This record gives sequence, C-alpha cells and structure tokens, in this order.
Amino acid sequence: SHLTTATAKRQFILPPVLHTHEIIMTSVFIVAAKRTPFGAFGGKLAGMTATAMQVHASKAALAEAGLKGSDVDSVIIGNVIQSDSGSAYLARHVGLQMGADESSTALTLNRLCGSGFQTIINGAQEIMLGEASIVMTGGAESMSQAPFAVRDMRFGHKFGSPTKFEDTLWSGLTDAHAGTPMAITAENLAEKYGITRAQCDAFALQSQQRWAAANEAKKFAAEIAPIELKSRKGPVAFDFDEHARPQTTAESLAKLPPVFKKDGTVTGGTASGIADGAGAVLLASEEAVKKHGLKPLARVAGWGISGCPPQIMGIGPVPAIKQALARAGKQLADMDLVEVNEAFAAQFLAVQKELGLDDAVTNKCGGAIAIGHPLGASGSRIMGHLTHQLHAENKQWALGAACIGGGQGIAVLLEATR
Repeated sequence: SHLTTATAKRQFILPPVLHTHEIIMTSVFIVAAKRTPFGAFGGKLAGMTATAMQVHASKAALAEAGLKGSDVDSVIIGNVIQSDSGSAYLARHVGLQMGADESSTALTLNRLCGSGFQTIINGAQEIMLGEASIVMTGGAESMSQAPFAVRDMRFGHKFGSPTKFEDTLWSGLTDAHAGTPMAITAENLAEKYGITRAQCDAFALQSQQRWAAANEAKKFAAEIAPIELKSRKGPVAFDFDEHARPQTTAESLAKLPPVFKKDGTVTGGTASGIADGAGAVLLASEEAVKKHGLKPLARVAGWGISGCPPQIMGIGPVPAIKQALARAGKQLADMDLVEVNEAFAAQFLAVQKELGLDDAVTNKCGGAIAIGHPLGASGSRIMGHLTHQLHAENKQWALGAACIGGGQGIAVLLEATR
C-alpha cells in the first residue's frame, strides 16, 4: 500500500534505531548548566520576562565555563507561550544581550513541554554537522505574563456585541485538536493503568519531601544562579524554588478536591506547578573543548522523540526512552539517575508502571510537582540537574524525559565525563 511504501521509505532514510552513539558520545559535551530559581505563579519572577530570565541563566552558564558570549556560535532557546512583546525574538535577543557576536545565529523553538530537551538535540545536531562548535541551548517561560487575548478585533467589532477574552495560558494547556485539557489526559492514564487518587497523593507527597531533603542538602546549589531582587529593605538574593511546599502532608493533600473529573486524581497538589523560570545548557564540540581548555561535564549520548495518542499524551516518555536507549545501545538498568518530568502524578505513575522505573534512582530530588513546570524551561532544568548530580553522586549514566501535549514524548541520555 501507499502507507506501507511511505513508511518503508521513511524508515530507510531515518531508521527508528540509529546506532549513532559512537559519533554522538565522542563529539558533543555539556560544559556548563545553570538555571534561575523557579518562581511561583504570580510570584517573585512575575515581573521578569522570559528573555531576561534566559539572559541571566545563559550568562551564568558562560561564567561557569569560563567563556565569553562572543565564543558562542549559535543560540537555541525553547519557549512555548510568547508572553511579552519581545518573545518572538527571544533567542536572538538572548544571544545579543549575553554578548554573542552579531554573526552568531539564533533559533527559538517550540516542542511544548519538550522544548528544553529539543534545544539540546538541535544544538548537538549542529555540532555533529560541523555547523557550530559552541552552542548555547536553553528554555524560558513566564507563565505569569501569559496575556489575555481578544480575537477577531483587528478588522472591526460589531457595535454592542460582547467582547470575549481568551486566557492564552489556559489555551496553551489545552489540546484544541483533541478537545482535551492536559489534566484530562492524566485522568485517562489513571483509568487505563488503574492508578488511584491515594497513589497520586502519595507520589505528590514524595516529590515535595524529596525536594525538601535535596534543598536542605544544597543539592540545587550548583545549578541555580541566584537573582538579585529589589525589596523594601534593599536588594535580596532569590535562590530557591518558590513553588515548592515542603510543609505538605498526606492529610493536606487528601483534603484537596479533584479539579477536572468527579472522583478524579488531578488536584492542585498532584499536578505540576504553574511557574516562571529559565535554564541554560552550554554545548561544545570536542575540538572546542580542547581549544578553550573547557571542562566537559557530560556527553550527550543519545536521544529519542516519539508520538503517541493525544488523549494519553503523558505516556509519551515510554517509547521515547526506549528509542533513546536502543540508539545508544544501553538498557534502562544501566541508568544511574533518571528524571521523568512530573506533569501530573498519574502521568508519572503510568510511565513508571509501563517501564518499571526504579524508584530509588528516579526523580531522587523531587520534580515538577514540587519545583514547578515553566513549560519551555523544564527540559533544560532536568538535564542541567542530572549533569550536576552525576558528578555530585559520582555516577556515570543519566536519562531525562518528558511527555508533550498533543501526543509526543522526548528523552535525552547523558554520560558523565571526568
């Protein structure tokens, strides 16, 4: 059939399992990774644009690597909701404001919740193709600044007719094609995999507790670049993730009502937090590492991107992780650290159940339920965190992944370098 022929041609050009790990693992390195602390919705970073947050994180990454902005050939930044007047120019403005030459290139991309991961993949591809030697990748999101829109106004509005405001944030969290809010996709997974409200509450509590323990042990210090904020008492350093609620208890979670479905699993405590923030992951070729005397922290060892039914988009990490591992010639058991973005507790638990993820090595420092999930930034946060934790724990292999609204999944594999 035509479908079979088309599929065969596509697989011939790009096989589902590409054993390219030898090329990838010897050529693309993470040499720095920094992020802002994540601000709560309407919180400490509400007045800071996505561009400004990304510039802050990117400058911190350059400082960590000992590089200048002019050393960067390419800037690739993920962003989902264009929340301010400069957002359409985001990556270019970031590059210029962090000191990159005007001859450098810039790309702002949107793979929804996988955007931060995707920038690392695009950056690695540019380096592998010889198009760049040093690439600033990252992701930024100001969900607090997501505007309200008025549609069909440009060419006139009928006198006396009502004006309808559209919340672009809510629109961004709803799949119009499938007619499904993201939370309902989590409820669909809960039903499909037999996941209970009690299990979701227990996982949400674990996320908060693990974040609290990690924060107390200063495990985020290496990745966070504090932001100086103005206050009535003068400048103060903002250096912690504002959305986290370490005081959360099983009892307080149990009292929260389900939001999207009667007797459902998604509550204000079992969903990822709406938040603001940015992350930067600086990539370099082997040649650039030698030329600039850089310290490589990890090698980008492989990746996977997959599609899945939109109605259960949260299961997307499963095929993406399998693809990434197969391409790198590794097994899930080889991974020392894993973080799957916690879009919803039910979504994470479905992925864990399907893959058999080891709880002892997965989301060890909590995740987006505690930290928050600024859409375009989370992939950069996760990969930066894993990079630093590989060294803090003296481990070798790490895997980060996320589900993607609309029905996709993405995963990136790292190997520590010392």
